[in-house]
Amino acid sequence: MLKSFKEFFSTFVAPAGDKPEVPAEHALQVAAAALLVEMMRVDRVVSEAEQQAVLGLLERRFGLTAEETAALVDLAAREAQESTGDYAFTSLINKGFSAEQKVHLIEMMWQIAYIDGHLDAHENHLMRKIADLLHVGHGDYALAKQRGREKARVGGGAPAS
Repeated sequence: MLKSFKEFFSTFVAPAGDKPEVPAEHALQVAAAALLVEMMRVDRVVSEAEQQAVLGLLERRFGLTAEETAALVDLAAREAQESTGDYAFTSLINKGFSAEQKVHLIEMMWQIAYIDGHLDAHENHLMRKIADLLHVGHGDYALAKQRGREKARVGGGAPAS
């Protein structure tokens, strides 16, 4: 995993001296992207709408170019596939994200879950697991779910149950 992070940094991060926050920021981006990719894949059907939603959400959230976002998603997909679980990603996020940022990530994941107009049981299970690992309380979880579902509808996903 560390080698892939270094490849990403050397390709897309201009030399910034010895600033420890730069690698931490990009490690957090990879961790967040990996969770979104995992949400996209968990029902075993990856739609074009889900792919575009993941790219758009990450581009806007982190202020990346389209090229940087595509590279981030590719790296996150490899990391998610090689990972033995979600703990490595959620652990990084717990260390680097505020409570508000974690709730926003949960909302983004709900958008991906709902974008295809159908909430799969595997998607619902993954959301509960990730919310627990990120220590997102039930009230914030429910509000993030509602906002994510509404944004998915506005963004082109069919109404979902």
